[in-house]
Amino acid sequence: MIFNSIEFLIFFLIIFITYWCLNKKPLVFQNILLLVASYFFYGWWDWRFLGLIAFSTIIDFYIGKILSKTKQSKKRKILLFSSLAINLGFLGFFKYFNFFINSFEELLQNLGINFDTWTLKIILPVGISFYTFQTMSYTIDVYKEKIKHTDNFISFAVFVSFFPQLVAGPIERASNLLPQFQKKRKFNLKQSINGCSLIVYGFFKKIVIADRLAIYVNSVFNNVETANTISLIIAAVFFAFQIYADFSGYSLIARGISKLIGFELMINFNKPYLATNISDFWRRWHISLSTWFKDYLYIPLGGNRVSKKRNYYNLMIVFVTSGLWHGANWTFVIWGFLHGLFQIIYLNFIRKSRTKSSENKFRNFIKVVFVFTIVTLAWIFFRAENLNHAIVYFEKLIQFDLSFNLNQITAQKGPLNLLLSFLAIILLYLTYLFPKDLKFKKEGQNITFIIIFILLIFIIGVNGKEEFIYFQF
Repeated sequence: MIFNSIEFLIFFLIIFITYWCLNKKPLVFQNILLLVASYFFYGWWDWRFLGLIAFSTIIDFYIGKILSKTKQSKKRKILLFSSLAINLGFLGFFKYFNFFINSFEELLQNLGINFDTWTLKIILPVGISFYTFQTMSYTIDVYKEKIKHTDNFISFAVFVSFFPQLVAGPIERASNLLPQFQKKRKFNLKQSINGCSLIVYGFFKKIVIADRLAIYVNSVFNNVETANTISLIIAAVFFAFQIYADFSGYSLIARGISKLIGFELMINFNKPYLATNISDFWRRWHISLSTWFKDYLYIPLGGNRVSKKRNYYNLMIVFVTSGLWHGANWTFVIWGFLHGLFQIIYLNFIRKSRTKSSENKFRNFIKVVFVFTIVTLAWIFFRAENLNHAIVYFEKLIQFDLSFNLNQITAQKGPLNLLLSFLAIILLYLTYLFPKDLKFKKEGQNITFIIIFILLIFIIGVNGKEEFIYFQF
């Protein structure tokens, strides 16, 4: 069940009405409804994986309880290790088992050794990377005594499986989301209208921007051998905007739906393509994941409180792991490695050369263009089906075939789709002028916003039910 489907609309309307009808009942009734709704929502893809998320929930709930009562350092470490081993074990098996087996087989073949390996037909559970990291953060925070454990199993189970953000985040911390399940919620009209604005804007980003750009991007990436340099450049730029609009659109819809039922989720994107350096980009892009890796991997490794070489090592570990988190493919590993390399170069050479004149608007514009360019080049690996596909793409790109071939430039989809795609990007940048979190100053501006963007969705949106890109992670 995806957000941009009739099934979800019916599902959510039933939940929304029932949820607020239970408002005068004890809080547990609303939480039970959310738990049942979340498991139904997740089971819509494949009911067999409900046991997986339930088992992970039970394990971390009881380990959290035991941790709070255990004072011996050794026993606490054993409990933490058990939680991490179970969660990462599930994630590793379902997501990376075949990847490592196939990579090992290829390595042996390259060494001239014939070795037949066997692989399982493993189905990747939707959202496993997201809810695994979310429940792990709870156990780690309880271990570090940053938060207190909860004795309310229903609240904790809903925290792990909360359907608006279950499949693709934001990856919430227990310190923010868990307490919201333990206090009474009241219907707030202003909050609900703001939530509707976020939902409509999210659908605008998905249906008008991302899905429109996807038509061109898919056409070029599926026919790299026959594409010329101009179409390859356009496709790479379009994909940069596509993945941003697709993923940030999902996050907006998740936050909007949450607001409608009285919850506040963290902001996951903050205009990343206006970043003036690569570190700034990662403070703006997929904030819930980047801060997760900072708090639970980078800082425990020593962060920047160590020697320069060790700090660079820590950065590379974090970004390569981040790449692998996104998918079981060498293209994601290289994507992560490139961002780690960008960070090291920036910290070692570029940041040191900054002066007060860097505040000049023209210089900042050049920096924005530069950061967008290197990020876009790295996105090619992210989008490519495999390493060979990415290599061919770059080989064709540097051939500088600038011959004017309308069919190649329009990617056989006609000039109209290309023009609409550029229009979509212009509209996306115009929306950067909106106030943060779409909280307009005057009453009624949210209603006007909702009406205008619904019209845009129906007029230039793409028909169809394309899944969100990050569902595969």
